[in-house]
Amino acid sequence: MEWLTGPFEVTFVQRALWGGMLVSAICALAGTWVVLRGMAFLGDAMSHGLLPGVALAALMGGNPLVGAVLSAAVMTVGVTALGRTPRLSQDTGIGLLFVGMLSLGVIIVSRSQSFAVDLTGFLFGDVLAVREEDLALLGAALLLALAVSALGHRAFLALAFDPRKARTLGLRPRLAHAVLLGLLALAIVASFHIVGTLLVLGLLIAPPAAALPWARSVRGVMVLAALLGITATFGGLLLSWHLSTAAGATVSALAVSLFFLSHLVSGLHHRRRARLPGAHAATTD
Repeated sequence: MEWLTGPFEVTFVQRALWGGMLVSAICALAGTWVVLRGMAFLGDAMSHGLLPGVALAALMGGNPLVGAVLSAAVMTVGVTALGRTPRLSQDTGIGLLFVGMLSLGVIIVSRSQSFAVDLTGFLFGDVLAVREEDLALLGAALLLALAVSALGHRAFLALAFDPRKARTLGLRPRLAHAVLLGLLALAIVASFHIVGTLLVLGLLIAPPAAALPWARSVRGVMVLAALLGITATFGGLLLSWHLSTAAGATVSALAVSLFFLSHLVSGLHHRRRARLPGAHAATTD
């Protein structure tokens, strides 16, 4: 069993595991709503939209996390404002913000001759470089995400399945949408320095999407998504240790693999049930 437990006896791998577990829980809370509402493109746009703030903070010698928070705030406000423009579709507004923020980030990066390493870290992350203070920040982010998810659950649920009913129930869908964008921004900002912006969608979308065929409630999707994310983190770190591959990319790739495996098994399960005697009669009664 040394091959299974050996890597996690190393301190920095232990911190990486804890960091990945916290990120998995945060992404499960936000990612479930992303999957249910079909907001994957928005998640991708917001993750790349962090580049200007991170680049500017790095060039000025500041904290990249602060820059990421500011960029996430700009993206959240921008998406919310453009979503209220009647003659502009939401996808168009998101696409314009995506391109605009990414272009601005590249312009800022081009002003520096020595930003290549920092840009690589921004895009791909470095889960093996997680520090104790990072774990503390992730813990605080998880508590905040839990509070927002609990307080906004009813409004988020109505927004996901029937926005018009949410309005009639007085749940203020526009405000709920803005808060949901804030939750998504929180998950992305908390995760980008662990797995990078290019790979954060792996933990944000794949585990909730993999959980959908097996869970019977939104909360069930969140819990199962968190468990699948933790499984991908553990397995990804283990594989990267023995195969000498990039840890963050291996974690995200394993998360996506679990998604395909989940839907493959689910499809086989439903086909088997459909072939059972009396299954057709049961479905037509």
